[in-house]
Amino acid sequence: MTKILIIYTGGTVGMIYDEKTTALRPIGFNEIRNNLPELYRMGIDFYVYAFNPPMDSSDMHPEIWSELAGIIEDRYDRYDGFVILHGSDTMAFTASALSFMLENLSKPVILTGSQLPIGKIRTDAKENIITAMEIASTKSNGHCMVPEVCIYFDFMLFRGNRAKKYNAEKFEAFYSMNYPALAEAGIDIKYKNNYMLPAPEKGLVVHKNMDPNIGVLKIFPGITRKAVEAIVNTPGMRGLLLETFGSGNATTQSWFTECLQKAADKGIIMVDITQCDGGSVELGKYETSQHLQKIGVVSGHDMTFEAATTKLMYLLGQDLDAAEIKRLIETPMRGELTPTVVPDPE
Repeated sequence: MTKILIIYTGGTVGMIYDEKTTALRPIGFNEIRNNLPELYRMGIDFYVYAFNPPMDSSDMHPEIWSELAGIIEDRYDRYDGFVILHGSDTMAFTASALSFMLENLSKPVILTGSQLPIGKIRTDAKENIITAMEIASTKSNGHCMVPEVCIYFDFMLFRGNRAKKYNAEKFEAFYSMNYPALAEAGIDIKYKNNYMLPAPEKGLVVHKNMDPNIGVLKIFPGITRKAVEAIVNTPGMRGLLLETFGSGNATTQSWFTECLQKAADKGIIMVDITQCDGGSVELGKYETSQHLQKIGVVSGHDMTFEAATTKLMYLLGQDLDAAEIKRLIETPMRGELTPTVVPDPE
């Protein structure tokens, strides 16, 4: 019988309405199990690792990602797959982080949760958990069907480092603008094997060191020098994400370039990602991005904000020099980006 480990961290999925306080309160996994008797009819041998107390995903941080990676590492040989119950607000960050931390992953790690607590009559928690469990346990020719970190939500399975939460009210909370879904659940679960990562040939390697000393500079019309300087002069900062316009463009005012040049001179790794949910950065395509290219800003291509953030933390946490970090930022490591294709000259 397939063995699945459920890692219960908390989130809306583990909330129940308290009639005395008229507010939602977190519950333990035993109460979740009581609201989900279908788990025992699935023919899956499952075990539970529960955080005590459950945590709101807004409190998620790199130390918890390291703890999750360690839980999977310690039990990797005992289970066929892993399902992480997680709050939806930071689920894409956790999924992206784990994708980088779990090198040569050959088993499914499926994150899921819900928009409504499991105790609500119209909850989406039951379908999300049951189908995530089925996906995590599915094999083909003796091999796991989905050998990567994914998010399952509202009938869709997305690569974890390609997904983004875009809606706080719909059951359809996540989408993946720059990469197709890996599976869709209807009467049957239709897997799209050609979009999945190939099964690795080497064994699992777990990286637990993440360096959170990064900053984010979101460009907007009218941004001031003081605002930019306050961010680029943050003590101890080693990496900076530039959220730019369109395909990687930003103001060409001289003071702005000077600020970024000073950051580059201090060894800060700067990564250009677009503010758009869809599309890709193409440094140098327009004059308004050529000045960024000249001072050493690297392209984040079509990475989500969540993937770029966690990838930068991951690379800064490794024993790598600046040149190698810049190279790897632009290199697909876990299917998180699509490199810009440079057309051959005619």
